[in-house]
This record gives sequence, structure tokens and C-alpha cells, in this order.
Amino acid sequence: MRAIAEGLFTDETPPRLLGGRERATGRVVFPCPAGDSCDPVPLAREGRLWSYTVQRYRPKTPPYAGPDAFAPWIVAYVELLGEVIVEARLVDVDLDAVRIGMPVRLVPVVLDPDAAEPLAIPAFAPMEGAPA
Repeated sequence: MRAIAEGLFTDETPPRLLGGRERATGRVVFPCPAGDSCDPVPLAREGRLWSYTVQRYRPKTPPYAGPDAFAPWIVAYVELLGEVIVEARLVDVDLDAVRIGMPVRLVPVVLDPDAAEPLAIPAFAPMEGAPA
């Protein structure tokens, strides 16, 4: 399974997100932009839920490339401490159990399990001991 975008994940197992450290300022950004303004930097696998919302309607195609059968999902903003806040899906948790500040871990998921060539997208799931 390949990532939905080139340079999104490291080649490690388990993978990490690949951010970029701006050469001029040292600021970390995600995703790592193309060009030579940033050096690629692997980001932490674990963080805390900084904020979230729920995607309740199917986005327009394009750019949406997911399954035709739509189901709402949690859009998470995860703080990777000392690095950056990233946007990704929050999975393996009931909506009523989501709590700001809950510890989460990167768990890439398949965008469309029925696709001929499944694509991996970034997602986070609650860590052990977090509400499920």
C-alpha cells in the first residue's frame, strides 16, 4: 500500500510522518514542502489531541478520492510536542469518548478499502489507557 502523497511517511516500520524544518528559521512544518527551503525531519509518532471537528458531509470530487459510500469521520488536530500541530483523522474511538488532550499515536489507515490500489492516509488513535 502506498501513501496518498509522496514524502508523507518515513520508510520505517512503523512509519512516522515526515515534516520539514525550515532552513531559515528552524520552524517545523507538515507536510515537508517541495524544494530546498526545508530539510526533511521525521516527526514524533505520539502526541495529544489539540482540537477536533467532525466531517459530516461527503467532500466534492475532486479533490476527495475516498469511497463513494460516505461515513462521517473525526478530523483531529494533533500536537506533536515541541514540533508541530498536524491535521489527520482520529480513528478507533467513539465520538462521545473524544477528549481534548487525550494521548494519541500515529496509525496510518486505508482511505478506501475497496479501491483497486488502496492508499494510506495519516490517522491517529487513542493510546492505551485513553478513553475508547
